[in-house]
Amino acid sequence: MRAAVLGSPVAHSLSPVLHGAAYAELGLAGWTFERIEVDAAGLPGLVRGLGPEWAGLAVTMPGKKAALAFASDVTARAAAVGAANTLLRLADGWRADCTDVAGVTGALTAAGYRWSGRPALLLGAGGTAAAAVAGLAALGMRSVVVVVRDPVRAADVARTAARVGVSVDVRPWSEVDLAAVAGSCELVVSTVPAAAVESCAAALAAAPCVLDVIYHPWPTTLSEAVAAAGGRLATGLDMLLHQAFGQVEQFTGKPAPKEVMRAALKSATATRLPLPL
Repeated sequence: MRAAVLGSPVAHSLSPVLHGAAYAELGLAGWTFERIEVDAAGLPGLVRGLGPEWAGLAVTMPGKKAALAFASDVTARAAAVGAANTLLRLADGWRADCTDVAGVTGALTAAGYRWSGRPALLLGAGGTAAAAVAGLAALGMRSVVVVVRDPVRAADVARTAARVGVSVDVRPWSEVDLAAVAGSCELVVSTVPAAAVESCAAALAAAPCVLDVIYHPWPTTLSEAVAAAGGRLATGLDMLLHQAFGQVEQFTGKPAPKEVMRAALKSATATRLPLPL
């Protein structure tokens, strides 16, 4: 059987590390996982031409919306996010799912986050932000303050929030007192480049828990501020690990060997991150 990650660029993807380790541990001799360079426009044609030996596909940017549109069957969470990072081969087509949501919930839960009733602060409004909102809803969150450079760009996040029952307060970055907002929130989720929050890292670290989706280069200024403040931290590498569990289980029909996958990811990244499960 074959599987792959689709994206552009895709050479940097760590999905082969995670899936390869899982298949070997599960004794799936002959299973392969590769990287395939393809953009959103080319994704439907490529997937349509794959033979029956293909079990499933991981999808990274920029093809996640194209994967959702292509699929003949869509899970509830992929529909809520409006994008899919997983395509599972069916007898008569492909099912789209978004295990990115499980990546968010798994990473935060492993970091010790528990919803206490206060809102979250979300920085940025790209594809990761939409998955984050769906993940927060699954953990009980009901209110999110979304801070973006241009509020118009928050439309996809707002749509996802409406689908999962989360109220959003979209605010322009230039008009927000981040220290005040972060201090009133129980969680900060940063989906923006590390440099964008360097000047306000200490203010953001006032929240009890922070999810910083950046993991390279590491450490980020924000992660160092969280450590100095004694807060809980989850990262994009944690998200990558936890979202891969569901993909492996869907593709193979077997429980994901989580500890083995974690060890392979740590070895491949030479990271100092603990990667809790």
